[in-house]
Amino acid sequence: MSEISTSPLKPAGLKPGDLITLVSPSSPIPREKLDFLYSLLEGEGYRVEAAPNAFATGDYLAGSDEGKIDDLHYAFSNPETKAVFCTRGGYGAARIVSRLNLDLMAASGKMFWGFSDITTLHSALNNRGMVTVHAPMGITLRVPRESYVYDSVRAALKGGNPIPADAPGGTCVVPGVGEGIVGGGCLVLLCDSLGTPEEARFDGKIVVIEDVDEAPHRVDAMLTHLLNHGSIRRAAGLLIGEMSNSDDRVDAGIGGAPWREIVKERLAPLGIPMVIDFPLGHARQMLSLPFGIRAQLNATEGRLMYKETHVR
Repeated sequence: MSEISTSPLKPAGLKPGDLITLVSPSSPIPREKLDFLYSLLEGEGYRVEAAPNAFATGDYLAGSDEGKIDDLHYAFSNPETKAVFCTRGGYGAARIVSRLNLDLMAASGKMFWGFSDITTLHSALNNRGMVTVHAPMGITLRVPRESYVYDSVRAALKGGNPIPADAPGGTCVVPGVGEGIVGGGCLVLLCDSLGTPEEARFDGKIVVIEDVDEAPHRVDAMLTHLLNHGSIRRAAGLLIGEMSNSDDRVDAGIGGAPWREIVKERLAPLGIPMVIDFPLGHARQMLSLPFGIRAQLNATEGRLMYKETHVR
């Protein structure tokens, strides 16, 4: 397993005329569902292209594993591409991560963008010191959002502060202040990574956790898995988003509890500064959050403040 670089590998902020390449490492998406994304990015003056296999299909996967690998290698090696933007999540990134030239990708100097199933790639690249952006994707942005969501996207692409002044914070669960490198992502993918060469690392980090469409007892099971693994106990802060739709997915055979109560019961006893309902991930409103750089979590106030820029 590669070690984290002592100096973060940061991308350049984008400027008008820069090329953004769209890739689909997970599930398929039709071109028409990206109309708004093209409009948003081109409206900022960027050029947008789709990688050759970005719209491939195949059951629950965006085409073949080989096609996805080719697209990622193409995007990260193309000297014109300045940012690699994932179209959607779903499932599939874990099938290809062991076959990617992750060192080449990490050293490329390109901005990498996505969330959900893309957590798998964030973890692998962050492990190599690469700064990435956990942020809404093409399929996410086609649904109308609050203005601060788009302001965060625009700022993150340019290299500015990705947390607008009018963005809401989270709700304090455990008060206090923690500082560390930000990382994490979708809970199920974080759990799936443990025990693999590219497992997510939590020691000393401000750990982002969120998920969608998981029954409450599965949220409990995955948080318990993190606790049993142990690394989460050494985190500097816990930045919990939303377990979207979980309360609607109670297993009638065994019952359930509200996901917020489960998260508090499982994680609050750690005594680590912690907020819940921070706007990120699968929540209706989400910020674009750089991973791989230092930030301060003021859990008492429900605020995250970056201590360094995510671009070089």
